[in-house]
Amino acid sequence: MPEPDPFRISADEINYLIYAYFKDSGFSHSAFVLRAESKLERSAYYGKSVPRGELVELLGKALLYSEVEAHWRGNNMTLSCTNKFGLLEPHVCSYDPELPPPPPPVSHRVPLASVQPQAHSHGYASSSSESSLKRKASAASSADHPPEKRTRTDGSRDGGLDVRSTSSVERTPSASRASSAAPDHANAALYPSTAKSNGTTISSDPEEHPDGPVRLLKGHKAEVFVCAWNPVNHSALASGSKDSLVHLWNVPGPDPDGNVPSTVDPPIVCAYAAVGDDRDLTSITWSPDGTLVAVGCYDCILRIYDAQGKGYFVQQQQEKGPIFAVRFSPSGRWLLSASLDGSACLWDVKQKQLHAQYRNHKECCLDVDWLSDTQFVTSGSDGVINIMHVDSMKPLKQLVGHEHEVNQVKCNPSRTRIASCSDDMTGRIWNIEDIGSSRTVDDHSLVLSGHTGPVSHIAWAPITISGEHDLVATSSFDGTSRLWDSATGECLCTFHDHKSNVYALAFSPDGRHLATGGADGWLYIYDVAAKEKRWSWHTGSSQPSIFEIVWQQSGNLNRLAMAMERRTVGVVDLTRIPDLQ
Repeated sequence: MPEPDPFRISADEINYLIYAYFKDSGFSHSAFVLRAESKLERSAYYGKSVPRGELVELLGKALLYSEVEAHWRGNNMTLSCTNKFGLLEPHVCSYDPELPPPPPPVSHRVPLASVQPQAHSHGYASSSSESSLKRKASAASSADHPPEKRTRTDGSRDGGLDVRSTSSVERTPSASRASSAAPDHANAALYPSTAKSNGTTISSDPEEHPDGPVRLLKGHKAEVFVCAWNPVNHSALASGSKDSLVHLWNVPGPDPDGNVPSTVDPPIVCAYAAVGDDRDLTSITWSPDGTLVAVGCYDCILRIYDAQGKGYFVQQQQEKGPIFAVRFSPSGRWLLSASLDGSACLWDVKQKQLHAQYRNHKECCLDVDWLSDTQFVTSGSDGVINIMHVDSMKPLKQLVGHEHEVNQVKCNPSRTRIASCSDDMTGRIWNIEDIGSSRTVDDHSLVLSGHTGPVSHIAWAPITISGEHDLVATSSFDGTSRLWDSATGECLCTFHDHKSNVYALAFSPDGRHLATGGADGWLYIYDVAAKEKRWSWHTGSSQPSIFEIVWQQSGNLNRLAMAMERRTVGVVDLTRIPDLQ
């Protein structure tokens, strides 16, 4: 009897992975053609969720396997090859002549997989697999952010808190210091009835342990991609999901005696949901006065709701293209939107109309941020950053230096510098304090080098200690997050705790802590000054990803909200965590 194949891969599976990649990358037409010609609707896999970034991750693992296979020599792994592996080029080893020659290769080859085309497949499995393999990290690319099914960290359980006192932190010599973190076992004392016998992991599922620090808000029917706290009404939380539905939650904080309501009322579901396949929400933001909430969506329609969930303004852009980012101006007069068509649109909020459309990117406009109520900055997949004035169609200044698309652009609190991050695996700091003056703006940027994957998020520390330089944090698809000195470009430390892509990054408003969330389902909170992990929590789900983190501090409130793949919004009451006090 022949031995069975180790595993089998069908063309349907490959086509569906490529289809998810197309959708995620904004290639809507290519996704439609692939779905039609390969008849994916007839497939048993159609409609199933695949892990976000799975195609790229599987190809990465295949490259690692190929490297092992090519370099295996009997019982030794030859490490002297200096040539890199690639997806499209055959590997030819090149050895350092100063090292002894490797032993002859072993001819045995382990069978990897058997690809079985199906009757209704049309050959896309072989041709499309050679296409580019990029999937974006930002919320804007979440068009099939499918639920993840990754291997969970050993020892975790549903809704588990990681209370190990160790942390994967790498510090540069100048930032190194002795560890002073209190052991994470202090968490077990907070909920002694829920602690496991070894005192290392406790459950925080709110249905099982309502006194835990994490509360899950259930109501969404699809993966939750975005969330935002109201800046004025601190009980109001907005969240948006893959099906385009926006929920407005009333999440009251503790009363003067410290008591928190045991339940949260059902959310208000906003009107004017999208129809069709492209319904993913990409961004959400409140107006400065907390009366309006704006959302960007893949269906090309800008939506603004009032605080009661009623439609205030719904308008399709002049040129169809997913909206990747929306931002209110500091006064709330204007709203900016960034679009796939390469334009940034300026909307007059009070007049409910388009004021101007700026077409200065050759490719997608991916992010926008405000410098003042009249100046703003845009970034695009053409690698260019434009500094704009609302009354001018042409940039005041173009900042060029990134070698790949610029995923995010953020202004520092004083609005004198810009931080950007890119798929070229770098962040950059740009000095713009002379914008608007007669002096020339320096094109030179400070490069933040060290990541080994696309840098998806960048953030400024909101508060800087007197006499010290501003801090910047970055996160990447390499599974790490980093803290940087924005004046020198020095990497102060690297956090290695995540085992997969890092999707979310947020400083606490007081600048004391940094939170990260990722595809592995872990939320990590670090002490910025000590550069140490203080607390962590796992979603405990077969759909583990954390897509966005937003922090809230006001009065006796100190909490963060998480947009999660498991179709829930997580709210963490940080006042209940001793290590964070």
